[in-house]
Amino acid sequence: VLPFVGPNPRQFPTMPTHIYNLGIISVSNIQLIVIISSAVLMVLLNYVINYTRTGKAMRAVSYDMGASSLMGVNVNRTIAITFVIGSVLAGAGGVLYATAYPQIEPTMGYIPGLKAFVAAVLGGIGSIPGAMVGGLVIGVVESLTKAYIGTITGGVITSAFSDAIVFGILIIVLLVKPSGLMGEPETEKV
Repeated sequence: VLPFVGPNPRQFPTMPTHIYNLGIISVSNIQLIVIISSAVLMVLLNYVINYTRTGKAMRAVSYDMGASSLMGVNVNRTIAITFVIGSVLAGAGGVLYATAYPQIEPTMGYIPGLKAFVAAVLGGIGSIPGAMVGGLVIGVVESLTKAYIGTITGGVITSAFSDAIVFGILIIVLLVKPSGLMGEPETEKV
């Protein structure tokens, strides 16, 4: 896309921002939209994976492709559906991210993608509620890092330590509990 569009950041169209003061907490309408949309998409994904025939096929193919094929699961169709669901969720995530931070550039998803991986590892790979909890923990840790170790640059609170602390959490989780907070430890049979 870079040769056709160019590397310069572009503005993403946004709606007017309204701030709601709830005591000591201030929340904008955009933050509410992002939070509610994300929660709805996570509940919907959890429902599809755990309570539908397609989700059962997806779990079977991820567990053992050969055996699921022998049981009548169309493996290629299931993989294609999985990629469609993943692409739709990635697109929705990109739109929500651009709504919250209205500037689009070619590498805008690099760091959030790495942090999403850390959240998935922290929560437990394969556990959707675990990934959600991992994402919340990462978000709180980042916010606290920026609040207590951060500096104000151009009206925005930044911290060079927030990314280091997030990736430090990844290392600690991999050393202490590789299955994550809500993941189940797997035993390998040789």
